Amino acid sequence: MVEVRTVETAGEREDAFAVRQVVFVEEQGVDEDLEYDEHEDESTHFVAYDGGEPVGAARLRKANSGVGKVERVAVLAPYREDGVGRAVMNVVETEARSEGLESLKLHSQTHAAEFYRTLGYERYGEEFQEAGIPHVKMRKPLE
Repeated sequence: MVEVRTVETAGEREDAFAVRQVVFVEEQGVDEDLEYDEHEDESTHFVAYDGGEPVGAARLRKANSGVGKVERVAVLAPYREDGVGRAVMNVVETEARSEGLESLKLHSQTHAAEFYRTLGYERYGEEFQEAGIPHVKMRKPLE
């Protein structure tokens, strides 16, 4: 059973960063200088554990009044298709509501857009490149 936590300790933050390192830097070739940015300290981070091992991560930051931006959603390869991403997003959305946010937006890699669509996110705008990877913008109102 996967447990998703809002990061509260330095160790949990390191665990979230370790998942991002594997998924984005090692698997996808994203430059570390792009992966770890100036928004780390202002963001709320999340980490998913399976038996004490970090297997998923995400972060949430306030983009502007009432709008949150979901970023750096990552799940280790052996855990994809097992509901880990959905569990992470559920906790992110719960946190966003508790912070009083009215909606969320994100930049989805195009291959993951269908996953977010099943969670109620709608695509808007044209496809674009981010870190050399095709992305689309998506958003969802929170109730």
